[in-house]
Amino acid sequence: MSRIEQFQYDNRITRAFGMASFIWGLVGMLVGIIIALQLIFPVLNATSTGIEFLSFGRLRPLHTNAVIFAFVGNGIFMGIYYSLQRLLRARMFSDRLSWIHFWGWQIVILCAAYTLPMGITSSGEYAELEWPIDILITVVWVIFGINMFGTILKRREDHLYVAIWFYIATWVTVAVLHIVRSLQMPFSAMKSYTLFSGVQDALVQWWYGHNAVAFFLTTPFLGMMYYFLPKAANRPVYSYKLSIIHFWALIFIYIWAGPHHLLYSSMPDWVQSLGTVFSIMLIAPSWGGMLNGLLTLRGAWDRVRQDPVLKFMVVAVTAYGMATFEGPMLSIKSVNAISHFTDWTIAHVHVGALGWNGFLTFGVLYWLWPRMYRTELYSVKLANMHFWIGTLGILFYAVPLYWAGWTQAMMWKQFTPEGTLAWGNFLDTVTQIIPMYAMRVLGGTLFFVGTCIGVYNLVKTAQQGNFLANEDAEAPARQSGKVVLAAGEHWHRWIESRPIQMLLWSTILIAIGGIVQILPMVFIESQVPKIASVKPFTPLELTGRDIYIREGCVGCHSQQVRPFRSETERYGEYSKSGEHIYDRPFLWGSKRTGPDLAREGGKYPDSWHYNHMMDPTTMSPGSIMPAYPAMLDNQLDLSALPDKISALRKLGTPYPKDFEAKAIADAQKQAKKVADNLKSQGVKDEGMENKEIVAIIAYLQRLGTDIKVQKSATQQ
Repeated sequence: MSRIEQFQYDNRITRAFGMASFIWGLVGMLVGIIIALQLIFPVLNATSTGIEFLSFGRLRPLHTNAVIFAFVGNGIFMGIYYSLQRLLRARMFSDRLSWIHFWGWQIVILCAAYTLPMGITSSGEYAELEWPIDILITVVWVIFGINMFGTILKRREDHLYVAIWFYIATWVTVAVLHIVRSLQMPFSAMKSYTLFSGVQDALVQWWYGHNAVAFFLTTPFLGMMYYFLPKAANRPVYSYKLSIIHFWALIFIYIWAGPHHLLYSSMPDWVQSLGTVFSIMLIAPSWGGMLNGLLTLRGAWDRVRQDPVLKFMVVAVTAYGMATFEGPMLSIKSVNAISHFTDWTIAHVHVGALGWNGFLTFGVLYWLWPRMYRTELYSVKLANMHFWIGTLGILFYAVPLYWAGWTQAMMWKQFTPEGTLAWGNFLDTVTQIIPMYAMRVLGGTLFFVGTCIGVYNLVKTAQQGNFLANEDAEAPARQSGKVVLAAGEHWHRWIESRPIQMLLWSTILIAIGGIVQILPMVFIESQVPKIASVKPFTPLELTGRDIYIREGCVGCHSQQVRPFRSETERYGEYSKSGEHIYDRPFLWGSKRTGPDLAREGGKYPDSWHYNHMMDPTTMSPGSIMPAYPAMLDNQLDLSALPDKISALRKLGTPYPKDFEAKAIADAQKQAKKVADNLKSQGVKDEGMENKEIVAIIAYLQRLGTDIKVQKSATQQ
């Protein structure tokens, strides 16, 4: 008979991550409200000299990173550190590693909070942080992995519960995604160019971006669902067999679905089709998990009406089901033709973020805090108030954006009986949805207020309780030797007692999709046909492009004309993959708050762009674009050009030998030409050749001019 061992669970690390989660949650949501207001009142961008960091383009990635990696990320670690110890009947492998992980993650967040508003960004969705921070993330993630697997290996419980399967898959997949997406060529202490370009970069980005949602915002939360929902309901999981199917099918299928973000783009059709097929297949395992969660509550629905913890969890799992049904639907080409580039996608994302991630995090916090502080929840009434205000917030956020998305799509595609675009001026489609944006602000504010109530409730709960830092526990010592299946025992029990095999099989399954999709695009030249007339950016255009990236213009402007009559009439010839072979990073965008810029070059004189940057409303009355008067004052910094050119040549961009020695002079020559054009067009400011404005103009005037295209009747 095994001896009984005495040990203690570490609650301090759980509390630390929980506190960080709701603190950063408030910060991220507040920034979200600010940028939502900026879309209604552009003056709030405050982009005059010295405070450019308050613009929408710089704050938007701060909002997404704060919510995803700070609020949700800390919530994930809170749930994992609490549940893992109890499922394995062991304290974490190393208290020191736990705290290095905690403080390392907070340093990553603080680095993001500084660099993103400063315009230091690589521009990839959910991967905006530059290379030194990427290295820090890698180190912190490895430390987390050592601590987690060390705990698994020293466990006192042979069986690995389903939640742990999802934690293992999360760790290995996020590691693979992060490493591949972070393959970069640094050219300065804080800047780099991605190893991939154009179509290849687009594929890698959305292989990463979609699976960051899958394996950072979904699989760890499914693990938490499988642990905390049965605990809160005091009932076993509905179906063990369903959990097996859910896990293996989900991690294999999910990794293939990224290309559905690139439908109707210049991505090869076979990649798009794979993304669509596997996205539709995702409905089965996703809904299997949702049903497993909801059916766990069978017979406990009376408790759901009374218990705010279960209310949060039920709505969270329901939101997961809604989002994972809508996602595959949006990957169907006919639906995607309507939804892509519109606010429909924003609504879809926030149903998952606010409902699934937000509400499950709140539910876990409300369940954990009283137990760690050995008291009752301070106020069930306040928790219920938080729930209802938060639910209303989700509805007032999502429904208006769905309406805005449908409005945008219908207006963009509408033609008159004469065959011309009914809404030829893109700005008309923007002004129509301002009321929906106002409703979105109301919804976001309600959700933020609910979160404030929740934080107050948790603080008061802590104040009235007595925190148990080290929780006494006991369990039989684990017997060494092979685990033998008992007669009639399910075959899956074999791998559940072998964490290394679980890790290896998970790695193999998640690697297959990436290998099949990415390697042919990288190594088979015919997948990205070259166009002889497409040349690398000039040094000044390259500088302007980096300014465009710095200001986050990709958040509102796409650079990808799809092969629809409505788009070719509005913008010109549809985009070709060969046009983007020198784009590092690619800038196709995901949202059109402003018009597409793929064919912007030569559309307007230089003075138009000058005035548009100084005050967009002078050129486009009613525009909600931020003004960038600082570009007219900021000195044009060309000092990094030699290093940029050198880095790009190493990556395969065909700049002439020793061109870096001539790059600054070349940029100055082109800058003088742009400044002379401005002067001839009535701009009286002196010294324009030394200002950032000439670089951004040079870049915008280059877009789409490498190939000769037939202008539509609307454009002529």
